Amino acid sequence: MKRADLTEKLLDIKRENGWSWKHISGAIGGFSEILITAALLGQMKLTRQQAAKAAKLFGLDKAEEALLNEIPYRGSPAAPPTDPLIYRFYELVMVYGTAWKELIQEEFGDGIMSAIDFDMQMERLPNPKGDRVKITMSGKFLPYKYYGSEGNTPEYGFKED
Repeated sequence: MKRADLTEKLLDIKRENGWSWKHISGAIGGFSEILITAALLGQMKLTRQQAAKAAKLFGLDKAEEALLNEIPYRGSPAAPPTDPLIYRFYELVMVYGTAWKELIQEEFGDGIMSAIDFDMQMERLPNPKGDRVKITMSGKFLPYKYYGSEGNTPEYGFKED
């Protein structure tokens, strides 16, 4: 079975049972609702214990359970994305990406924000003009290493004073 096939099966079962991602995440436990949802959509892996809970919840066989514990091929081949909501995130990066890069590197130095050592929360903010989506992302700063540095040349791209 391909991972995409398992994702479709999980979505069918979710739909048939009328489950929410909050319900599913609560039954599996151990990670945030965002991460568990991403795992069941094939973008992250569950621990063995979580995969066993998911298998019981969804009625999966051992091979399908094992697939939930495998490290996935992450990402999507579609660029730009075609789904309007996902495209808006792509648009945010296209419009604000250079500003984020400049501001992060001005504050921290030459490096990146990790998407591996990373936290994310999502919440709904009531607003009379229409509810708002608040997404908070927090990633570890990873400075670039300047290999072959000698003497007083900095080895890492931390901000220089």
